[in-house]
This record gives sequence, structure tokens and C-alpha cells, in this order.
Amino acid sequence: MTLERVGLPAPGQGYPWSLPLLRSTSTIALDPRVTLLVGENGSGKSTLIEAIALATEVPTAGAHDLAHDPTLDALRPFAAALRLSWTARSRRGLFLRAEDYFGYVQRHRTQQAALRREAERVAHEAADTFQLERERRMAPFLGPARAADARYGGDLDARSHGESFLAFFRARLGGRGLYLLDEPEAALSPLRQLALVALLREATERGAQFVIATHAPILMAFPGATILQLADDELLPARFDDLEAVRTLRAFLSDPDGFIRRL
Repeated sequence: MTLERVGLPAPGQGYPWSLPLLRSTSTIALDPRVTLLVGENGSGKSTLIEAIALATEVPTAGAHDLAHDPTLDALRPFAAALRLSWTARSRRGLFLRAEDYFGYVQRHRTQQAALRREAERVAHEAADTFQLERERRMAPFLGPARAADARYGGDLDARSHGESFLAFFRARLGGRGLYLLDEPEAALSPLRQLALVALLREATERGAQFVIATHAPILMAFPGATILQLADDELLPARFDDLEAVRTLRAFLSDPDGFIRRL
């Protein structure tokens, strides 16, 4: 399953129809493995990722499913106007915005606590029964709680944000599917970003396809990725070495003191 192209609607009045890139871009060709959307804040990267998520109906890690997420309401008519071209249509994958992860962990924590409370209640009510019978009654609650811990390699809430973020990705980046990630580097140190690149590479080897909006040069360096840069109201292919984020970081690292003095 691969999403090959996304046809964009004609420009119009009001957000998001007024995005400048619509005046110069009618179709986005996607890489079968990794497409990176780069550009300054406000250039339209997140809007494109969110609209594609709505149009493809992939699962989300957000607080709401896509059909009921109020933060996406303004995008729904725009997403419905996208024209998708697939090798084979699928709704497997994941849509994740960096800010959604906080809500996901909170929801996960609440669900785990509720399951364990129910297990304790059942154990109390069955206190006079044999142990095997108590365990049988508790299994419908403890089983899912333990399965979730096993899926993420332990309690997500018991680790640093960056560590739990990577644990989430290890568990959720499966095989074939479309993964739409909006600034996944936000919670990660440079070392953790490198670990994420390794996870992405392993997932692509299993048939996963990624479309990623990012500001991180480490992610932009993903081997063989197609880089599309939003600049000057256009969406154009770009080389890693030509990206402004890369040039700026290199200039800073070559002379940090001088760079800051010139600000």
C-alpha cells in the first residue's frame, strides 16, 4: 500500500484555501518510503499533514478520533477536496502531532488505572474464593493492562518524556501502512532523534510509508528521503545540503560565539 500522489484543490478565500502554495502547486508526489515536508512556521506543513490524515482516515493518537476532533473542523471541507492516488487503498498506519502525545499518555494512564481498580474490586469481592478463581475473575482487567505494559516495554508514564515517546514509536510503527507525523522530534534530544531515524528506517524495510513535517536537520538527513521544501509560496524538491535549516545549523556550529554576536 502506497499513497502515490495528493491532488490539491484550487485556491480560494479563507483558511486553508488561501494557502499561498495552492497558487503554484496542484499535485504532491510522495515517496513510497519517506517524504519530508520542511519550511518555516506558518508555511503550511502541518495543514497538509492534517488534511491528508483526514482524507486517508488513518488511526490517530490524539484525544479524539479524526471524525470527532474539533481542532480539525476547519480543515474538513479542504480535506474532502483532496484527490488521492494509491497503489492500493488502506487505512492502516498512524497520524501523530507532537502535541497529541501528551493527551495519549494521559488517556493511557487513566485506562490502565481503571483496569487495575476493577481488578482490585473483583479480588476484594472474591476474597473468599480459591486463588485460581480470583485470578480467573481478575483476568479480563489485568490481562489488557499487562498487555499494554508489554506492548510499550513498561509503564509509559514512568519514563522521561523522550524515552516514552520512543517506546510509543517502537510499539506503533508496524509494517505496511501510512504514517503521518507532524514534528515528531519535538520531545526528543539529538541522540533520541537519531534513535527515531533508526526506527523509521526499520519500519520502511517492513513496508511502512512516512510523510513527516519537521524542523530537525537530523530527520532531514534520512537516507534516500524525498525532501519537499515550502518556501517562497512554492513546494519544491530540495537537496539536504541546500536546506536553510541545515545551512543555518552548520554556520552556527562552525562559530557559535561569532554567530550569536552577529544576531
